[in-house]
Amino acid sequence: MENSHLKTLKPEEFRRLTGVKAETFAKMLAIIQKAIQTKKAKVGRPNKLSCEQMFLMTLEYLREYRTYSIFQKVME
Repeated sequence: MENSHLKTLKPEEFRRLTGVKAETFAKMLAIIQKAIQTKKAKVGRPNKLSCEQMFLMTLEYLREYRTYSIFQKVME
């Protein structure tokens, strides 16, 4: 993993942060990296964030994202 703070997390903390186990994260990341390499080999400028950073940001966003249905129940 590229992010050093992730390496120091306990398995429970990693799952709480991302919603998946570290092993699952690594497998998913490998699949995504392969897909991005295939896509970027054709055209486009280089990404500013690494594949791992983009994937981690997506998982954290989805973990924290509250749907409108949840807001509706809270506001009732």
